[in-house]
Amino acid sequence: MKINDVITHLEILAPRYYAEDFDNTGLLTGEKYTELKGILVTLDCLENVVDEAIENNCNLIVSFHPIIFSGLKHLQPIDYVRKAVIKAIKNDIAIYVTHTALDAAKGGVSYRMAKEMGVTNTVTLIPKSQIIKKIITYVPINDVEKVKEALFLAGAGTLGNYSECSFSNEGTGTFKGNKHSNPKIGEKLKRKTLKEKALSMTFLPHLEIAIKAALFNSHPYEEVSYEVSTLENTYQNIGMGVIGELPIALKVEDFLKKTKSVFKTGVIKSSLSQKQNIKKVALLGGSGSFAIKNALQSGADAFITADLKYHDFFQGQDILLCDVGHYESEQFTKNLLHEYLREKFSNFAVLCAQARTNPVNYF
Repeated sequence: MKINDVITHLEILAPRYYAEDFDNTGLLTGEKYTELKGILVTLDCLENVVDEAIENNCNLIVSFHPIIFSGLKHLQPIDYVRKAVIKAIKNDIAIYVTHTALDAAKGGVSYRMAKEMGVTNTVTLIPKSQIIKKIITYVPINDVEKVKEALFLAGAGTLGNYSECSFSNEGTGTFKGNKHSNPKIGEKLKRKTLKEKALSMTFLPHLEIAIKAALFNSHPYEEVSYEVSTLENTYQNIGMGVIGELPIALKVEDFLKKTKSVFKTGVIKSSLSQKQNIKKVALLGGSGSFAIKNALQSGADAFITADLKYHDFFQGQDILLCDVGHYESEQFTKNLLHEYLREKFSNFAVLCAQARTNPVNYF
């Protein structure tokens, strides 16, 4: 078993394609074709986490936050970032990071927050738009099923709860190859007319390379005619945050007590909301002030997130804004990754880091 086998499964859970542009996800140290010894899952990859990996013979650390976020101009051990990176490199430990790729994934960070709070009927709070793509190709009638199956196998025609979705309509195609051509159907320098079907399918962009390869390998033409476009539609399974409902409405005080207990936080900063009862709840792990307007527009009674500033709370009259702390909002991500990897790699040691990585102390 190679480290790359773990990476493959992590990128099924949280494709890096959907990470934010500013982010630094993926394999930060190590070589992906190294033999896997063990996996240590953590929220942050600090030096004490690397020590824990060494003690437990784990040569892969799966971290939510990237220890390398901006460029490093040298590797002198002068700060916590470089100390962790140097120790990982010296001990042949690979570090893989999910961060905003897992934020954007269905069932990711915010969905796990909702699960811990008992929030159900969840949907993505800010689904991404211009994500869904469509491919159209033109195939001789006798080859349509072969091409269709190859595209399905590569992931085309799958969105949400549905798979093997396609549309086709019949027409007449013509082509003529030049003297350098080598047509598989017809003859060079002669125009060929035959019945074709226009075959179209939607797909997600992280699969585009595989889908094009499947098309070229299965299509009978020497030169494959196809077009790819991006749709304006939003896609509910990719985006930031989540919104759902509590089984029963709670009074504000009871809701705050429940939130404080679930997130194990020393304090919750909340707005002076006019709400009396909380039923519909929005959640977003990490810094979520940018999503306050989305939570309001979605009719949420409360919004649980972190890193709200003083002026953000002025928006909290018609919604109960709850800042539970950055670490606290994302703490369950470690459990999410741990459970996922234990299911996929039951024959390998998959450990949850015990080292403290929260830099904030409550007095």
